[in-house]
Amino acid sequence: MTLAQAIEVPAVDELVARAAALVPVLRERADACDKGNRVPDETIRDFQAAGFFKILQPRRWGGYEMDPEAFYAVQMKVAEGCMSSAWVLGVVAVHNWQLALFHPQAQDDVWKDDPSTLISSSYMPRAEVTPVDGGYRISGRWGFSSGVDHCQWAFLGGQVKDPETGAPDFVTFLVPRRDFEVLPIWDTIGLGGTGSHDVTVKDAFVPAYRTHRSKDGFAATNPGAKSNPGPLYKLPFGQVFVRAVSSSSIGALQGALDIFREKGAKRKSNNTLASISGDPDVQTLLAETQSAIDEMKTVLYRNFGVLNDCARRGEQADLDTRLRFRFQSAQISGRCCELISRMFYLSGADGIYRGNPIARTFCDIHSGRTHVANNPNTVGRNVGAVMLGGANTDSFI
Repeated sequence: MTLAQAIEVPAVDELVARAAALVPVLRERADACDKGNRVPDETIRDFQAAGFFKILQPRRWGGYEMDPEAFYAVQMKVAEGCMSSAWVLGVVAVHNWQLALFHPQAQDDVWKDDPSTLISSSYMPRAEVTPVDGGYRISGRWGFSSGVDHCQWAFLGGQVKDPETGAPDFVTFLVPRRDFEVLPIWDTIGLGGTGSHDVTVKDAFVPAYRTHRSKDGFAATNPGAKSNPGPLYKLPFGQVFVRAVSSSSIGALQGALDIFREKGAKRKSNNTLASISGDPDVQTLLAETQSAIDEMKTVLYRNFGVLNDCARRGEQADLDTRLRFRFQSAQISGRCCELISRMFYLSGADGIYRGNPIARTFCDIHSGRTHVANNPNTVGRNVGAVMLGGANTDSFI
């Protein structure tokens, strides 16, 4: 019996229920997660046991191979308890999807002995690359490798010369733990638990089959297409990855809203001693936040419904659609920042104490906004230029 035959794929509702059951536990661990600059080992074990890393993993490797909407629903629910934990789940589990795009031999290298092996990343094009027989030698230092403490491999970015055009081509190099060193430099005001440390590589050999070109991810002409022919692996890389770094903000905002509604909005003002539940600003914020969360989730699910339909037909969504979807993802963090800021202010002076979940979420969501994929300004300028007849300059769509 193969792994694909042996695996029982749970319903989406069951996976979300497993995530919901972890929310109180993740809230209890949030302090330790932040102060330890890493997601606790027991949380990673909980995610493994719940099957969360399998959601986007190929069936032939024991994964569930489910539509991305299922994964983001789980990630957002996890973020209600701890955004750092959800962030790590997001980027690391999406790597199980990206590895399926690589040559089958690369998948064997990582998963043959243990299909639960995890991969971190830093897509910064920092690699110093020297082409050699059979592949490349790379060196460099990369930042922001979220969850690297829990991973045995890493995706690291670089550029090589495109053999067809001679132009620079963005490439992801797959590197084993023995070839990179982790530099524990992560000490931040938000998302502290992501443990997004730097990694360094000194003159490591990477065989050609352990590389993935950005242009293949854009056009869905990936080396892994024959071994993983399902529509999930025909989706554009940029559309899948950007949601992994924006969706946790939606879930974290929902978690903060729940806490604020249950406790913060019922507290008494230190000045008037009256409940702030009667404050029109509080009432309006609750309504607007609830509506915004619903809208952002609806757009997310709608967008992947469109992308999935295209993939099942063996097609790719047109450029304008992909640009619009990319921009809608980039807008999320900023929208969540505005709402969590208002919630933070309405929490009053009591909200500034360390350990306050509203304050933590304020810092986490604002930290998530700094990710390059969550910058709506650069994305929006490109989208607007294309709408005015200009050329698209973003391959990460």
